[in-house]
Amino acid sequence: MITVLIVDDQPLQRLGFRMLLENNEDTDVVGEAGNGTEAVRRAEQLHPDVILMDVRMPGMDGIEATRRIVAAGDRSRVLVLTTFDLDEYAHAALRAGASGFLLKDARPEELLAGIRAVADGDAVIAPALTRRLLDRFAGQLAASPLQPGRTDPRLASLTDREREILVAIGSGWTNREIAERLVLSESTVKTHVGRVLAKVGARDRVQAVIFAYDHGLTRPNTGG
Repeated sequence: MITVLIVDDQPLQRLGFRMLLENNEDTDVVGEAGNGTEAVRRAEQLHPDVILMDVRMPGMDGIEATRRIVAAGDRSRVLVLTTFDLDEYAHAALRAGASGFLLKDARPEELLAGIRAVADGDAVIAPALTRRLLDRFAGQLAASPLQPGRTDPRLASLTDREREILVAIGSGWTNREIAERLVLSESTVKTHVGRVLAKVGARDRVQAVIFAYDHGLTRPNTGG
């Protein structure tokens, strides 16, 4: 059973999510919150597997709430709900530690699949969409780029194969694409991906993409 905390300032929106999740056999709504401050408090009390986090809320917004929940070391994973695809808050939510994004008008099965993916430690948005989003915000992502010649100890801990896998993740390749291009089995790729995430301290694939961008392993598309 996946426990879920619903965070949204609109009561009807929370009710809609609750009705969907309570009618699903593998999700359990353990609480609700109407703003970021309440979300942080409820997350600390309830330790849900997944937090459905609205972005635009009065007082503390979803970005700051996500940042505080992640910084507290809570096991909860945050699934940000956005109104517009690639909105201006997307890169900030990634920075804050969100595990993925869904649009508020997503189909019920998409929301449920997203919750399951996040609870399983994966990213909700597809690698190709991750790449497109990061390409758009690449200039803002690299707020403090490393100087040429400086080596992050996390990079130094990677084997040559793991570094190759990290570059592939940053390039938006799926596990199947990595397996085909590097002539590996998908199970081997999955093992490598898990080790890479652990070594670079990434909570999920989305955070690994950010790490690759920040360290110059992947560059934005320039061809439009």
